[in-house]
Amino acid sequence: MLVKKSVRTVLLSALVLSAASAFAAECALSITRTACPGQEQESFSKCDGKASCIEKKPVADATACAATATAACANSRQSVTKNKKVTAQFDGVAIQGGKDFCAGHPDYPFAAKPDCK
Repeated sequence: MLVKKSVRTVLLSALVLSAASAFAAECALSITRTACPGQEQESFSKCDGKASCIEKKPVADATACAATATAACANSRQSVTKNKKVTAQFDGVAIQGGKDFCAGHPDYPFAAKPDCK
């Protein structure tokens, strides 16, 4: 009887895990920052000191992944980060053809200028 309960518990656990994975998939955000002159260390701190990194987020679908990418463009440190490029992949497939979700974003007024002034 104990063996049957253990098998039933394992099967039920596997079913729950597979159902949960069906509702959440992976959104991989590829983020590249351009720092203001002399601000590289602080600007790149969110990517462990590198200009580029990939952040993975659980999302329900490709639309949610695109919304997550757009939200990742926010820049509260305009004197630190001059520009940011964010592209996204949902379960390994590029969202909107590899679009830069930050292009034209209002948080980057200095994107085309050599300094952040």
